[in-house]
Amino acid sequence: MDLGLKGKVAFIAGGSQGLGKAVTMEMCREGAKAVICALDDPELPLAVEEIRAATGAEVIGIPADVTVAEQARNFIRKGIEHFGTVDILVNNAGGPPSKTFLEIDDDLWNFGVKLNLMSTIIMTREVVPIMMEKRSGRIINMTSISVKQPIDGLILSNTVRSGVVGMAKTLSNELATYNITVNNVCPGYTMTERVRSLSVVTAEKEGTTPEEVVKRWESSIPMKRLGTPEEFAALVTFLASDRAGYITGASIQIDGGWYKGVM
Repeated sequence: MDLGLKGKVAFIAGGSQGLGKAVTMEMCREGAKAVICALDDPELPLAVEEIRAATGAEVIGIPADVTVAEQARNFIRKGIEHFGTVDILVNNAGGPPSKTFLEIDDDLWNFGVKLNLMSTIIMTREVVPIMMEKRSGRIINMTSISVKQPIDGLILSNTVRSGVVGMAKTLSNELATYNITVNNVCPGYTMTERVRSLSVVTAEKEGTTPEEVVKRWESSIPMKRLGTPEEFAALVTFLASDRAGYITGASIQIDGGWYKGVM
């Protein structure tokens, strides 16, 4: 199947590791050019070189902390200055820490809002005018299965990511006549560094081991395993493609059947 991504320019936030890196790798294998951002550390240039070597694609990395509005804007603006356009935006910023309601102060609430909601709004606002002019575009927000079935201990993530979904659904209607789709992807337990870290935090609170925590998560999943970043990346890449032109305003879970709802 030709996904029609050859020569398209994709912006992937948080593209130096985890799910963001897997998405970048998959899109580049399909022929896309990529602009990725991450914090200003050695992981970013290493990821750029690894993706280039594996795919032969044109990839650039721009250091950015997306919780800082100006840096989030500059990620998009510098990428557009380099490639001249944007076809795909993947909003991705990891997740805020695992804490209970009374452990979260105003500063941490504000951090969560900036990390997941405001970064999505700011980067999306930068690309929409260009996509409207081209009458074509794909905006994909990487959220969590928690927007459909909240996860205990993740009240900050549950709350803020639900705001992303509300914004995206409304925006999808505004942009539909321009052939711009806006969708959310909702991963369940996927074996990434964040999930490994969450297993450690959970184990410390419960007085058990990270391995036992992961086994418990696996037992709650009908497929009895955690997902892989590559499986997640395949879904995002399809939604970014020409083949997904009639899918918009959707929040699609990829969780091995963990979510218990019917929609």
